[in-house]
Amino acid sequence: MNWAAISFDWNHVRAFLATVEHGSLSGAARALDQTQPTLSRQISVLEDALGLTLFERGTRKMQITDAGAELLSHVRAMADAASRISLSATGQSTAVEGVVRLTCSDAMAAYAMPECLIALRNAHPGIRIELIPLNQVSDLTRRDADIAIRHVRPEQPDLVARRLADIEVGLFVAPSLAERYGPLETAQQISALPFIGFEKAERLIPQLKHMGLDVSVESFGITTTSGSAMYELARAGAGVAILPVTEGRDRMGLVRVLDDRPTMSVPVWLVTHREIQTSRRIRLTFDHLAGYFSERRWSTLGAG
Repeated sequence: MNWAAISFDWNHVRAFLATVEHGSLSGAARALDQTQPTLSRQISVLEDALGLTLFERGTRKMQITDAGAELLSHVRAMADAASRISLSATGQSTAVEGVVRLTCSDAMAAYAMPECLIALRNAHPGIRIELIPLNQVSDLTRRDADIAIRHVRPEQPDLVARRLADIEVGLFVAPSLAERYGPLETAQQISALPFIGFEKAERLIPQLKHMGLDVSVESFGITTTSGSAMYELARAGAGVAILPVTEGRDRMGLVRVLDDRPTMSVPVWLVTHREIQTSRRIRLTFDHLAGYFSERRWSTLGAG
């Protein structure tokens, strides 16, 4: 190993990568919990050490140079290696205390997690949970979180997943909407109503057509990226929504329509990283989540 050839500091490399990924010094500073002047100095020191200009300055957005872009794949490999070191070290912990970062959708965080996490804390008060509502798939290998609840099975070989009970979903409308347009008994009648979309209007069209509904992008009067907002929009009478049955029926008091059609369900996967399963706090949290929702089959979604 030619140690003399390594003339840079990892912290400075980290500052460079965070600035690239967040697109600005301000975003990188927030991510690393540092100040913008500190990050700017670290990047300047790195540029001096490498003899390269990594960013074009003078604009609000940091524009990476060609030289910086050439280094990017190597820098990301360093970051991945650093994450694996941290994961491996964390995995050796046997103490039932410390922080566990858990990510799931915003709606699940609001409606399914409270009772579950209170039960976990009662059993293991040394475990502190950081609940991260996130509708995008988090990168566990980069330590975005320790445990994730997802609706797709992970494909990375270094992740461990357990399938939980599926969530049954159906079509729901507010009682006020049902009274205004009722009776709502046929697919043709339902198709004429406004719909509430999630993330992208066209995302739900295949499922709705499978139920015999004649819908298009124009059918979706409101689309949101928040599951919690989708629930509240449905309760306020904004349109027809695809919701968990326990949520729409029990918590929101909505009216289920076309319940004679084939039942739809959403798969649920509990995911963690293979190297941190030897951490007792991660193991206990993982097992608690799996047992809690397997036993209750998401009934806490409907707890009012």
